[in-house]
Amino acid sequence: MPQEPDYQLLQEEVTFKTSRSGGKGGQNVNKVATKVELNFDIENSSILNNNQKKIVLEKLDNRITKEGVLQIVAQEERTQIKNKKIVLKRFKVLMQEAFYVPKKRKPTKVPRSVKEKRLRDKKRHSELKKLRNKKSE
Repeated sequence: MPQEPDYQLLQEEVTFKTSRSGGKGGQNVNKVATKVELNFDIENSSILNNNQKKIVLEKLDNRITKEGVLQIVAQEERTQIKNKKIVLKRFKVLMQEAFYVPKKRKPTKVPRSVKEKRLRDKKRHSELKKLRNKKSE
């Protein structure tokens, strides 16, 4: 079972790129670069070991570029700082989901009462069918 990396350390390897967004903001949209793009180079990460890199590449493959860079974009808010917080939050959630290992299901034994009820119901049903056949004769 792979151990989760330290998210604080991972955030240090992240790079940000800003640009003008097309969202709300009125005249602000044309002047201020509020759109934030987070880039995380998985292949060149010094914090993730090879096993962790493999897991991230497999589980987040639809979000990773051909160069092995994870990209997350936010442009919902009117300020760059708020969009940066959103991007970092999404990054943490994605990494947690990538390293999440579901618990193994323990198969449980079918209780005796359930088996007996099923047999009683089967017997009752067969009796009904027998009664129907006798009436038609």
